[in-house]
Amino acid sequence: MISFFSKLSLKQTDKPPEEIEKPAYMDKSASLQELGYKDDNDLRETIYDFLRTIRDPEKPSTLEDLKVIYEEGIFVKEPTADNVPVLRVEYNPTVPHCSLATLIGLCIRIKIQRSLHHPVKLDIFIKKGAHTTEDEINKQINDKERIAAAMENPNLRNLVENCIAEEE
Repeated sequence: MISFFSKLSLKQTDKPPEEIEKPAYMDKSASLQELGYKDDNDLRETIYDFLRTIRDPEKPSTLEDLKVIYEEGIFVKEPTADNVPVLRVEYNPTVPHCSLATLIGLCIRIKIQRSLHHPVKLDIFIKKGAHTTEDEINKQINDKERIAAAMENPNLRNLVENCIAEEE
C-alpha cells in the first residue's frame, strides 16, 4: 500500500526559512507613518474621535458635550527611545470638586488602550488648576497597578464599560 506521506521529501534545502514580516502595529519601533497616521495631528484627531463618545458617569451627555474632553487637550509628544508614541491627554472636570474625576480619567485610559492597536505611552492629567485634588487623581490614573486593581473591581469595571461603550 502506498502512503500519502511517501511523496513527501525530508531532504535538506539550502534555502533559509522565510521570515514572516510582522505588521507595523506590532513593532515597537514603528514610525507614525508606518502605523497608518499621516502625522502627529492625524494621531491627535484619531484619539479625540475615540474619546469624544465617552459618556459622563452621571449625566446623559458625552465628555465632548460637557467640554471635559477637547481636541486642544491632546498632545503628541516626542516618542520614547524605542520610538513608541507618547500621548498626553488633558481633561477638565465640570466642577473643581468633581467626585468622579478619577473615574473619568480611568475611562479615558481604558478607551484609548482598547482602541489603539499599537504600543503607546499614555499620560493622562487633569487640566492644571481645574480640580481641588488634581495631583492625587493624576497620580492614581497614571499608576498601572492602581488601574489594574480598579478594573478588577466588577462594579467599577461595569461603570467604565457603560461609559465607554459605543452607541448602537
